[in-house]
Amino acid sequence: MKTIYWTSTGLLSILLLWSSYSYIFSQATITGILALGFPDHFRIQLAVLKIIAVIILLVPQIPLQIKEWAYAGVTFFFITSIVAHTAHKDSIFISLLNLLFIALVLISNLYLHKSNIL
Repeated sequence: MKTIYWTSTGLLSILLLWSSYSYIFSQATITGILALGFPDHFRIQLAVLKIIAVIILLVPQIPLQIKEWAYAGVTFFFITSIVAHTAHKDSIFISLLNLLFIALVLISNLYLHKSNIL
């Protein structure tokens, strides 16, 4: 159980860190976010919040209730991404990928509780 938790949480953390990096340094990502209609400051805010979520999820001493808020925030991000890309009429592949990421969040959260990490 702990292996599934740490594997899913590690993959989720890598995804969030990569996303944060691209939000700040990738011109293609920056242009894409602006094309979706989001203001530029929102891009920076999301990058910072994703880094904070990674820290919260990876540090075992952080209380469960705080971790739950991090899981909720990350899930809301992926849902917002699905809505934005659907409204922008982007490929269904992007929405399916975001659903896969939501599943990864759910697996990490579920196995956090099952493995009694805290």
